Formats: sequence, structure tokens, C-alpha cells
Amino acid sequence: MNPPIQLLYLGAAAPDLATSAFGPCVVQTCANLDDAAAHLRAGRFDALLLEVADSDALQALLQWAALSHATLAAAVLVATPEPTAPVVTRLLQLGVQEVLPTRAATADRLALALRQAVERKRIELQARRAHATDLGTGLPNHAQLMEHMTHLLALREREPAPMALLVLRVEGLAAAEARLGVEAANVLRRKVAVRLRSALRASDVVAALGADRFAVLLAWIDDAGDGDRVAAKLSLGLRRPLNVAGQDVAVAVGCGVARYPGDGREADTLLRLAAGAASQCQVQGRVGFADGHGRRGGAANDELPTQF
Repeated sequence: MNPPIQLLYLGAAAPDLATSAFGPCVVQTCANLDDAAAHLRAGRFDALLLEVADSDALQALLQWAALSHATLAAAVLVATPEPTAPVVTRLLQLGVQEVLPTRAATADRLALALRQAVERKRIELQARRAHATDLGTGLPNHAQLMEHMTHLLALREREPAPMALLVLRVEGLAAAEARLGVEAANVLRRKVAVRLRSALRASDVVAALGADRFAVLLAWIDDAGDGDRVAAKLSLGLRRPLNVAGQDVAVAVGCGVARYPGDGREADTLLRLAAGAASQCQVQGRVGFADGHGRRGGAANDELPTQF
């Protein structure tokens, strides 16, 4: 028997998938995109099904800050009345597993699509584990970060010491690609990685989580406030323009912070909290960061905080 699919659903009426041959599905509904982000921060889901009613809702989805976190956490499917080739292409580029026409989204069709998307996501994760380095930046990827965190957390259970995980959401990479081309955007991403790495200690780990997300693992900190101070330092450091293809390119950053042991004792929990907090930061070209409980912080000026 297939294992149950834990499904988070946003739409007008949740489909009945409890007895499907491609399920079964355990469905949890949410009210809006912000509610969906909160559910993804709070628990683990295999899939997220989003029914988009009209063009305004579609634009809201395309601009949803938490979409990259959602595609990292679960298989994301979108049902929309009239999917066009450009819309389908853009959603797939953002990490969505499948786009369905609403009129064809019967219970059986949805169940089949969900099962396929979940299995593809599982295969994708296995492939990531087989290739532990992000090829674009040379940094550890998501799988390698999780493996390192799991080993470190096991050590911390025997030899307690505080640590922190930061997730940085970098805005401006897509705009650079549209203006300067794909290779320039790849160069910009590598330069962001180099600047992050150069601002940290040798014992800290920088990893690439996706096209616009990076993680920083502070293997030890002296007090809980160190995570916020490093978040501010890294965010302010990335505000300085980076030169790409002979042009100065600016990016904006939102940073989420989760701390061990106060925010959790498992790698999945800490990453979910930090990534969710990063998604909630409304950067709008300025520095912002939040911890796993939604508390916000930031430096009062453009002076870099001193190394902790």
C-alpha cells in the first residue's frame, strides 16, 4: 500500500482524496498564502496544492516570497483555469512540480498528479544527496548541510553548546538574469557566495539551498544574540553593490535565524524555522531579518557590526 500523502491545500473546496488508489491523502486546508507559509514552517508536508482562481491570484503567487521555501519543503502543484506556456514555464522555473488546468483537476487526476509529484520530489532529493556540492557556487548543497547539521547536533546532545542557523533570501538575482543574461546571473550568485564566505569564521558553514537562498551554520556562539548580529553583518555586507559584466548590481536580503537548543534540536526543525522566517522578511531593498518566532531586527545604520 502507498504511504499516505500529507497534503496542504489552498483553494475553494478541498478534494476528497482519502480513498484514492494513488493516495491516500491526509488533507490540511489553509486560508491564504500567508497561512500556507505558516503551516509549512510549523509542520512537514509531502505536497502543497494551490488552486489559483484568476490572474490576480496568479500574480500574487508569482510574487509570493515564500514560494522558494515551499518548493524546497514539499512538492508544489498549481491548478489554474487557463495555464499558458509562459505561465507554466515560469512556475516550473520557480520550482513548481506540476501545473494543471482547473477544469481537468478531477479527484483521480489530482491524486495521480500528487503521487507523481511526490515521487519526483523524492527522486530529486536522492539526486541532491548523491551530488553534495552546488555546482554553481561550489558550496555545500542542501543535503550536505543537513548531513553536517545532523552530525553536529548529535555531538551537541553529548557536549551542549549553543549554535545558530541563518537562511538568507537574496532578491535581485532574477532581475539580473533578465537584464544581463543567465551567465551574468550565475556570476552574481557566485559573488554573493564568496562575499558570505569571506565574512565568516573558518568554522562556520555556508551552503546553497536553491537559486536565491543560502544558509549559514554558526557551529558555536557565545550567546543567543550572536545569531542576530551575524545576520545583520551579512545582510549589510551584501548591500554593497557587486560588479558583474562591468556593471554594479545591487541585491536585497532577508535573513531568518533559528537557534539551538531554544528553537529546536533537529536539523529539519531549525531549517524550517529559519527558512520560514526569511520568507516573511519584507526587504524591499533594505536589510531585514527575523528569527524563528517572527521577531524582526536590523542594524540602525550602514556600519557593519564588529565580528562576534
